Parts: sequence; C-alpha cells; structure tokens
Amino acid sequence: MKVCFWGNIAHTLKGETDGGGELQIGLLAKALVKGGNEVVIIDYNTREDFVTEDGIKVIQINDWEKGIPILRYVTNRIPMLYRTLRDQRADVYYCRIREFRHIIAYWAARKVKAKFILGMASDLDVMSFRTRIKNYYVPQFRSSNFFWWLSSGIINEFVFPWLLRKSDAVFVQHEGQKKILNQKGIRSILFSNLIDLSQIPEKSNGKPADYVYVGSLDRRKGFGDFFNVIEKAPGLSFKVVGQPRDKPAEEYFEKLRSYPNVKLLGKLPHADTIAEIATSKALVSTSPMEGFPNIFIEAWACGIPVYSLYVDPGGIIARECLGKVANGDIDLLISMMAKNNVEDGFSSKARSFVFRNFGLSGEKIDWISSLFKSIVSENGKKKE
Repeated sequence: MKVCFWGNIAHTLKGETDGGGELQIGLLAKALVKGGNEVVIIDYNTREDFVTEDGIKVIQINDWEKGIPILRYVTNRIPMLYRTLRDQRADVYYCRIREFRHIIAYWAARKVKAKFILGMASDLDVMSFRTRIKNYYVPQFRSSNFFWWLSSGIINEFVFPWLLRKSDAVFVQHEGQKKILNQKGIRSILFSNLIDLSQIPEKSNGKPADYVYVGSLDRRKGFGDFFNVIEKAPGLSFKVVGQPRDKPAEEYFEKLRSYPNVKLLGKLPHADTIAEIATSKALVSTSPMEGFPNIFIEAWACGIPVYSLYVDPGGIIARECLGKVANGDIDLLISMMAKNNVEDGFSSKARSFVFRNFGLSGEKIDWISSLFKSIVSENGKKKE
C-alpha cells in the first residue's frame, strides 16, 4: 500500500516543528513505514528529493517559488502541486489541518481512483462558523499576515465542509469531535494522536519549582490570559517556551523580561522542549480552543499534570484525573496550581495511560496499517 501526504512536513522528520498537526503527520508517516507500507511526502519547502532513515520518500515541488506573487497560485503552484500528487499514483492520499488546498489532493486521488482521508487537527474544524470567528478570525486581526488568514479562511469556509462530506474517511482526535460530526450526519473514525515514547525522558527525580507554558505566543493561543495568570500569581515560578507571533504577544513578552519569577526560553528544538517539560512541576495551558494538544500528551508522558484554563479534549483530563480544568476561571486555575494536589503514583499512572492510548507500540503500528488497508479495500462507488 502506498500513502501520500503533502505540505510543509519534511522538517518534522528531523525533530523541527512549528505545529502539532505537522508533527502528527510525521509520526503517522513513520508508523505506516514501520508497518511495511510505502510512504511519500510532497513538500513545498524542501529543495531536493531525499529518503529519510526510516524509508520515507520526500519529494520537492518544482518551481514552487517561481512566478508573480498571488498570480503564481493559479499559473504555477496549483498545477504543479496537482501534477506532483497525481504522479505518485498512491492508494491513499491523507490530509490534515484546515487547508483549502487539500482539494487539490482530493482531485489527484479521484484522478488515480485512490482513497482520500481527511484528519481533524482542531475542534475548530468541526465547530460552528460563529465559534471560528471568535476563536480564529478575531485573534488574527492584529497579526502581520492577517490578509492571508482572512482570504484563505473565507475559502476554507466553503472547501473544508465540502471535503468533510466527500472524504472516504474522516479521522477525529476525540469523542467530542466525533459527536459533533455525527450530529451533522458525517461518519468518522476515532484516531488518537501519536507519540514516540523513545524520545521522552523520565520525570526529574528532584522537586521542580517551575510551571511550564509551551506553544505559540499569540492571542489565538490565549497568551494574554497566561500573562494575567503570571500577574496574579507572583508566588509561582514559570518557564515560557515559544516566541511572540503577534503584536500583543510581543508587548506581553517584553514586560515579562523584568519578572523575577519568569524564565523566557524562546523557541526550542522539540527534544529540548520535552526536556524542559520533564523538569517542570506541571504544564499550564490557557488556549481557548484546541483539538487534542500534543503538548498535553507529552506532559503526561513526562509524568507531570496539565493545568488547563479552558480545554479538556473529550473530557479526558477530568475523567482520567490527569490534571485540572478551570473552565475559564483564572483565579480558580491559580488556586489549583498553588495547591498542586497530585496523587501518589501520578507519574507512573500518566505514563502508562499515554503508552496504552497514544504510544507507537507494535500493536498500534499494526492497527494503523490494518485501518488504512481496510479503507483502501472498501468496495462501493467513491464519493464524487
């Protein structure tokens, strides 16, 4: 079986990633190769074709940067992307992240009579338009590339729902997403995020003092709320991994330089980020909207709890006692953090939970391969 991915993905295979969606595609690609399948990634940021140590083929898109800006999408990029995808003649084309250009992969899949799978990367992918306005469009207003976010977002509002209904399979991250799609009459498959546990260190044996915040520092991820947490909790110590991505975040970031209880670590390689998590007391999240954050899974794999202001993917934090959720109440979140009531044996319990549900075990690799093959072998008329 041959599986084809596309996007800005190749760098994740080297441990360099800017986003959770790209990281998950990289892990899925590795799992499929370990399952005995052929995997190819079409990447518009790589400058040469190469094969990774795992056996994943990475293919560049020729002349991606040529042409007149904006016009080149029509004259060059879309045609070249389509031809490159089509020429792979894969059995499955898999796309993830809310991206209107996935329709090109869909067209390529239909041209070669292949299956098309669409994976959810955020709750915003299944939520209402009103929710996306509040949690996606409005937070981008002061970003430097607002025009791109707005124009691509408008196209996505038409293309993505169409792809949801035309896909041969839709993968969701948790039961909450599955329930919403079911209410819309769209069948989906629960496909949990993956983690390579060989890259995760044991939790520090010492008594770490710092709470760690990891991610994009911008309005969309609730960095303003995190700043308010720090302002109201001078008795707690924090580490911040990431760099500002919009004007308000830059202003907060500059103010934090003078705070004695805050360490600003900047953007770190993935391995170094994991090391910082493993030497922390707990992970703090103030993002108002997520899917199933990789960073939550990584924190539990390191044996530390998650303190979340808003997000509890599928109710898993409360149900499995993997941390605390404050339901939008900053004062309650700070109170929970100050108490830090973690049950005995939490570290081993959390790591065991991650291994069973998200770890790239041999059993999980076999299950993934079997799932993809079952989708390929499904009979019946393809959705046109």
